Amino acid sequence: MEIVKPKRTFVASDLKIDSWDAIKKYFDDLEERDISTKESFIKWLNDTSELKAILEEDLAWRYIKMTINTRDEKLSEDYRFFVTEIQPNLAPYEDRINKKLIGSPFCRELEKDDEAYFIMFRSVRKALELFREENIPLQAKVSEQTQEFGALSAAQTIEHEGKTLTMQQASLLLKEQDEELRKLIFEKISNRRREDFDKFDELFNNLLKLRHQIAQNAGYANFRDYKMDAMGRFDYSVDDCKTFHASVKKIIVPMVKEIQLKKLEKLGKDKFKPWDLDVDPEGRAPLKPFTDGNELLYKTIRMFSSIDPYFEDCLKTMNDLNHLDLESKEGKAPGGYNYPLYEIGVPFIFMNAVGSQRDLVTMVHEGGHAIHSFLSRDLPLTGFKSLPSEVAELASMSMELLSMDQWNEFYADDSELNRAKREQLEGIIKILPWISQVDEFQHWLYENPEHTNEERSQKWLTLSQEYGTGLVDWSGYEDIRDSAWQRQLHIFEVPFYYIEYGIAQLGALSVWKNSLQNFDEAIQNYKRALRLAYTKSIPDIYQTAKIEFSFDENHIKNLAAFVQEELANISA
Repeated sequence: MEIVKPKRTFVASDLKIDSWDAIKKYFDDLEERDISTKESFIKWLNDTSELKAILEEDLAWRYIKMTINTRDEKLSEDYRFFVTEIQPNLAPYEDRINKKLIGSPFCRELEKDDEAYFIMFRSVRKALELFREENIPLQAKVSEQTQEFGALSAAQTIEHEGKTLTMQQASLLLKEQDEELRKLIFEKISNRRREDFDKFDELFNNLLKLRHQIAQNAGYANFRDYKMDAMGRFDYSVDDCKTFHASVKKIIVPMVKEIQLKKLEKLGKDKFKPWDLDVDPEGRAPLKPFTDGNELLYKTIRMFSSIDPYFEDCLKTMNDLNHLDLESKEGKAPGGYNYPLYEIGVPFIFMNAVGSQRDLVTMVHEGGHAIHSFLSRDLPLTGFKSLPSEVAELASMSMELLSMDQWNEFYADDSELNRAKREQLEGIIKILPWISQVDEFQHWLYENPEHTNEERSQKWLTLSQEYGTGLVDWSGYEDIRDSAWQRQLHIFEVPFYYIEYGIAQLGALSVWKNSLQNFDEAIQNYKRALRLAYTKSIPDIYQTAKIEFSFDENHIKNLAAFVQEELANISA
């Protein structure tokens, strides 16, 4: 795929963002420019979009480089510079430019004629409602402090047999059949986590206080209500989230318990120990679909080719541009992401691969995000590409399921392929309660901003009991259970960005269900939906994919029955 970076028509091609003054003139131009004709208004919109794409891509590269090597102080400082020096100066200009946009009669004309503009402009209106000058330094402080989570997490390693292992590498050993080894590794991981309990508590307390103040400044009772609006949740409400929580507890938790009881029976145990949760109950070694990042990439490319040649081209293009960093290493921040780069239109995939089946799933997940970026890269305005997570995660989670029949690229043995598929489907069932628990926990955190560390741990324990199966014996490790929330990046870095995974997972199951009836048609509908980016409402985008945007009890019950049926069809 030939990628040509769009020629800039407003911003200098050699712009270097090393000071606020370097970009201030562009904002002055946009603020002062005459837009009294429709032609001048559209040109102004395009220039605003170009500047936004350039700034977001500049910030993206700073974040990417920092997370690849958290030990490099220069990279951390480059990122801190943007969030503390550039972003605070951007905010008041963006507010005034938003007012200028909404105040134009051509704004109403465009959104009347084209839903894409209506979708974009309603987000602008919401941003105007939320903007408060006094929140600028607070938001800068939040951005700066969220870096600490990645740094703290990346610094967590253990020593084993003379080697330093990242937490991702160490967790692989929890799949080994040797129970003494699993227990040893679990205790090493636990002891290392215990060293940082107080640090994570202190970090979250600081973030909680800042976020609550931001919400109050904007006229909200709490940060949860503020964030629902700030995230542009126009198509569902807090009550809908609570319906999701209740539906998962009623429909999904019993399914998880049934899965776990079968595993316990095979293990010959009455209850799991914490180090038993990832081991194969039939005595098989952990799945090892690949050995290194290169093998993961090239087999994924071949796999994507058999799904759709366009998907293959997307990954090849990213590789050609060095827009991939796949392997786990010391000093690298945890997790994985696909970061859109709006100017060039070719995203970046970051992950911590160590050779596991989970890594394969992460690769196709982030690959789905990447394909989404490619399919929507030619939309004319950056605002059209700013995706709600319920749509973004539909792309990635659908790809996990759509690719399953092509996992034979990694597994020549049918029994291993079927085992991987079973793990995937059971994993979906098991992750839904975790997603719901994290979301319900966050609702409580911000509805009760004066809570103590002890009350927070107690709430997490209560939710763990409601969403759990009661089949794990945590004796001696209660503190690890009660602090498990500290490992969830979203709680620290992107609050309330998590239920989207649950909502999108339901959508992805529906996409996959359609693919079993007509694969080619399902892929085409999937691509049509992704090309829309955010030019339609979420329900309309889901409808374009020929699926339902719903997460009530009946819908979840039907999808759960479908998954149970497919699990029964997979040969042991």
